[in-house]
Amino acid sequence: MGTAAMTHDAHENSDPRENRGARENRGARENRGARENRDARENRDAREDGENVTTPLLEIRGLSVSYRTRGGTVSAVRGVDLDVWPGQVTAVVGESGSGKSTTAHAVLRLLAANGTIDAGTVRFGRHDLAALSEAELRSVRGAQIGLVPQDPTVSLNPVKRIGEQVAEVLRVHGLATRRGAAAEAVAVLDRAGLPDAAVRARQYPHELSGGMRQRALIAIAIAAKPRLIIADEPTSALDVTVQRVILDHLQHLTEESGTAILLVTHDLGVAADRARRLVVMEQGRVVEAGETRAVLADPQHEYTRRLLAAAPSLTTARPRTPVSTAPAGTTPPLVEARNLVKEFRLPRAGGGARTLRAVDDVSLTLRRGQTLALVGESGSGKSTTARLVLRLAEATSGHVLFDGTDVTTAKGAEVRQLRRRAQLVYQNPYASLDPRFSVAEVITEPLRAFKVGDRASRLDRARELLDRVALPAATLERRPAELSGGQRQRVAIARALALSPDLVVCDEPVSALDVSVQAQVLDLLAQLQADTGVAYLFISHDLAVVRQIAHQVAVMRAGRVVESGPPGKLFAEPRHAYTRELLAAIPGSRVPSPATAATTGQGSA
Repeated sequence: MGTAAMTHDAHENSDPRENRGARENRGARENRGARENRDARENRDAREDGENVTTPLLEIRGLSVSYRTRGGTVSAVRGVDLDVWPGQVTAVVGESGSGKSTTAHAVLRLLAANGTIDAGTVRFGRHDLAALSEAELRSVRGAQIGLVPQDPTVSLNPVKRIGEQVAEVLRVHGLATRRGAAAEAVAVLDRAGLPDAAVRARQYPHELSGGMRQRALIAIAIAAKPRLIIADEPTSALDVTVQRVILDHLQHLTEESGTAILLVTHDLGVAADRARRLVVMEQGRVVEAGETRAVLADPQHEYTRRLLAAAPSLTTARPRTPVSTAPAGTTPPLVEARNLVKEFRLPRAGGGARTLRAVDDVSLTLRRGQTLALVGESGSGKSTTARLVLRLAEATSGHVLFDGTDVTTAKGAEVRQLRRRAQLVYQNPYASLDPRFSVAEVITEPLRAFKVGDRASRLDRARELLDRVALPAATLERRPAELSGGQRQRVAIARALALSPDLVVCDEPVSALDVSVQAQVLDLLAQLQADTGVAYLFISHDLAVVRQIAHQVAVMRAGRVVESGPPGKLFAEPRHAYTRELLAAIPGSRVPSPATAATTGQGSA
C-alpha cells in the first residue's frame, strides 16, 4: 500500500467511534455501488448500441493504414473489410508483415506514431472508432474493448508489481474500491491461469517467465469484462497445456457473456480449433474469409493453400533434420549437464521467505550435429537450464562441461571463448535487439566484438545471413522498430549464426514466426546443422515443431526431467502422464484440412 493510501486510512480510522463492522459495511456498500453502476452502464450501452446476434459487434469497412518511414510511405493495410460477431471468435491469419496486427491495433487507434489511418470506418456499436477523439476513446479502451498485446516484455510496466498493474485497471474503470482492488486483482490473475497468483501478484515482470508475463497481460485485458477482446498472438509464448487453459477461458467468455474475440495468430492450429470465422491476409489485403471449417476444408486462394501446407500443427510431421548415421555413443558430447540445481528466493507472502527450485537435479547430454529439445510448461525450468549451460546464470550446484572442459566456474578468457562458440537466440525479438542499431549493426556486432574480418567482409556476411533467413538485403538499413515481430526474430537468428558457433541455444526461436517463415527457418537450421555440424539446444512449447527437428527430447516439469528419448518413440509411446497431457494439447486436430489429408501415411520424426 502506498504512503498516500496509508495516510488516508489512518485519517479515516482516527475516529474511535468507527469500529471494524462499520468499515466493513461501508466497504460492502462501495463495492455494491460500483457493481451496480457498472451493470447500469453496460445495460445502457447494450440498449443504445442495439447489439444482437444478427448485427456484427465490430464492423470494419475499407480500412487502409500506412506508415511513414525514411524510405517513404509504406502501405500496410489496404481496403480491409472484416466483421466480428458477439459471442464468436474471429481469427486473422497470415504471414508476418501481412497487416494482421496493424489491422487489430487500428481498431483501438494504437498505431505507432508514424502510422496513419488513411481511409475506412471502424464501427463498434454506435461508435466509429476511427473518428473518435482521444478523450472518447479512453471510455472504450479497456472498459469495452480489451487488448492482449503480442509482447509482454515491452507491454508490462517494469517498475510495478504485477498485482498493481491489474488492480489499476479495476480502479480506473470503477470496478473495485481502493481497498478491494488488490484482492480482486489476485482473483483475476488466478482466472487467467497464473499459478500461485497471490505470490505472483507481488512480483515484478522480470521475475516471471515469458509465459507467466503473457498470462498477466491476459488478466489485465479481461479484468473489466469487456464486450470485445483483441488478442494479438495471445498464446505465442505459452506452452500447449497453458495455451489450452487460456484459450478455454477466452472461449468460456464468449459462451457465457457473449464476449467477442478478434484473434490475431500465425498458428493455424489454434485458429482451426478456436475460431468460428477465419480471415486470411496477404500483403495488407484480405484474400479469403469465411467459416473456419469451410476455409480449411476447401481453400479457394493459393496463398491459403500454401499456409496450410506449411503449418506443422495441421500436418503429419516430417523429419527436417537429417538422421545421424553415427551411433550415438561414438560421438563425444559437446555439452554435458550433471545434476544441475538452481534456486531462487521468492518474495514473502504470508508464510515468510520462500525458495523456488527452478532446476532440480537436471542431467543432459548433447552431441555435435544433434538437436536436443527441451519441452514443458512455462516455468518448468527450460530457459533457466539453458542459461546455466551458457554460464549466463550461476548454478546453485552441479556441473556444466563444454567440449570436455568444466566451465561451471570459468572466468575471464574461458568465458569469452565460450561466448564465441555458443550463441543464443532469445525468445523475445522485441527486447533482444538494440533499437538504436540498424539491422546491419545488429548482425555484425558479434563479428566486431571478436574482431572478425573488416567492415566490407562483415557486411557481406550480414547480406548472406539475411538471405538465408528469408529477408531482403534492403533490410540492412532498417531499424528493429521498423520490422514486424517475425522479421525481428529472423534478424536475431541471423545474428546468432554470424560467428559460425558450435552450439546455438534456441529459446522459442520460431514462436514469433508465421507458419511459412517458420518452415523456412526450420529448414535453414537443419541445413546449417548438416553442413557445419552445429548442435542445437532447442527450447520450445510447440511439440509439433519439436517432432520435426529434434534428435532427442527431454520433457521437463517443475524443474525436473520426467521423460526423455528419441522423438519418434517418445511421441508414439509416451510413458509419463505429463507427456501424454502435452501431446493431447497440441492444437490443430479438430478441423480436417487438405494438408492433413495430403500427408496421411507419411512417417513422423
